[in-house]
Amino acid sequence: MIRPATPADVDQLVPLFDAYRTFFAGGTPAGSRAFLAERLGAGEGVFFLAFEGERATGFLTLYPLFSSWYATRIWFLSDLYVHEAFRKAGIGKRLVEAAKRFAHENGSRSIMVEIPHREPHLVTFYEELQFMRDRDFNLHRYYVS
Repeated sequence: MIRPATPADVDQLVPLFDAYRTFFAGGTPAGSRAFLAERLGAGEGVFFLAFEGERATGFLTLYPLFSSWYATRIWFLSDLYVHEAFRKAGIGKRLVEAAKRFAHENGSRSIMVEIPHREPHLVTFYEELQFMRDRDFNLHRYYVS
C-alpha cells in the first residue's frame, strides 16, 4: 500500500529517512525527526510512504515549486528511497506513479527530479516512468556557504 504520510507517521519515516541520508551524505545524520515533523506539520511537502503490512518500506518526497512561465505549481521530487530488504519489488516505481497521479489530480504542470551523477542507472529508471530530459533548462546551482 502507498499513501501520503501524516504527522503521525514520523516514527515510521525517520529510520527510512536516516538510511537515505546516510547513503547519500554519509556519516550519522542528525536532525531528521525535527526536520520531518516540521515539514509534515506545516504541510511544506508531500511525503508518500510505502507499506508491506504495517511496516514502512520506502518513501518519496515532493516539495512545491512554482512556474512563473505557466503560472502554476510544479513539484520537485527530492527523495526516493526503498529499504534494502524490499528493493527489486517495484516499490520505487509504485511510489513514483503515486506522485505522478497526485501531480495530475492537483493540476500541476510537472514533476522535476535531479539525478545524482553517481547513480546513472536512475536515468533509465525515470525515463521508463516517462520522465524526460528538460528541453528548456540546463540547471546550474549556486551553493550558499
